[in-house]
Amino acid sequence: MELSNRVLNRTLLARQHLLRRSELTAAQLCDHLVGLQAQDVAPPFIGMWSRIADFDPAGVSSGLADRSLVRITLMRATIHLVTAADALRIAPHIQPELEKIPFRKGFNYGAMVGLDPEEVRARGEKVLGTQPMSAAQLRECAAREYPDRPPATVTQAWIYQLPVLQTPPRGLWKNNSRPVWSRIEPWLGAPLDHTYPVEELILRYLRAFGPATTMDVQTWSRLLGIKNTLAGLGDRVRTYTDECGRTLYDAAEAELADPDLPAPVRLLGWYDNALLSHQDRSRIIPGGAPAPLRHLAAQISPVLVDGYLAGIYKMSTDRTAARLRIVPGRTWTAGETAEVEAEAYALLRFQEPELNPKVEILTPGADLTS
Repeated sequence: MELSNRVLNRTLLARQHLLRRSELTAAQLCDHLVGLQAQDVAPPFIGMWSRIADFDPAGVSSGLADRSLVRITLMRATIHLVTAADALRIAPHIQPELEKIPFRKGFNYGAMVGLDPEEVRARGEKVLGTQPMSAAQLRECAAREYPDRPPATVTQAWIYQLPVLQTPPRGLWKNNSRPVWSRIEPWLGAPLDHTYPVEELILRYLRAFGPATTMDVQTWSRLLGIKNTLAGLGDRVRTYTDECGRTLYDAAEAELADPDLPAPVRLLGWYDNALLSHQDRSRIIPGGAPAPLRHLAAQISPVLVDGYLAGIYKMSTDRTAARLRIVPGRTWTAGETAEVEAEAYALLRFQEPELNPKVEILTPGADLTS
């Protein structure tokens, strides 16, 4: 059965809870989405606001405080907000690839090349021990352990090599404190779960992002052997084809969305996984253009109109006002413009309720940074 791009778009939006805000809790949404990307503090909160009805950010803060939620390096070597259970069971699958990163020639100009990875990890485990440490403290220890290497590079290597997470207060609502790192097991008081099947992880991806090709799954996870894993799932998956004739895999019980469903305007956080978790992103980015990583790195965020990336926005604040400036990616209709403006004001009321909200929609192609 061939699936149109429109079916894939509406199915992705439905599974991402972007067609209609859900009644899930923050932890339940993290579980369903297999985490929310969280290099910066604000994006997972914006991501949840766009997906959960009457979202209360205190739920995330309390989850981080009681350790039922954690911020940890996982898929694509990026920080994700996940449940404690996922931290313990996904890390063993991701960690082997993370550990290779520091010893590649392209990592900080080869600063770690020539060192024994096992020895570096052993020293890192001893340094970090069972108590959280700031990056500054880790750099001091790195300078003592490896005086001939850049301490920041050694610290970064340890963070890749050891299953670690970021502890609060960083990640609490509007708390952008510098990271403090802890090994996973002492922080959560439980061992890593090496029994969790990779097949379950892939099925969860399909339920949140599918139907998807093998390369889509690999783009999301950076795991190897995806083709064999999917083949081994047997009747737990079904297959379709896309408009280009590629094979799409999906969880057998998962439903496809009606392509005629309306898609409301959504303002996502920068680095939202809905835009980054497929090799072919044409189901959400018109023409399948690369994700606008340069914009995302500058905290410029995506605007979805009729389910597709159709503009970008950025928020800023001063003492009295919260401003949200928007650049359309195409000419919007009057109705689309009004819907974007309404959603923008709603986001400002959520993000900065005590400040005077101001929304400005610029012309297509305008410079959002000027």
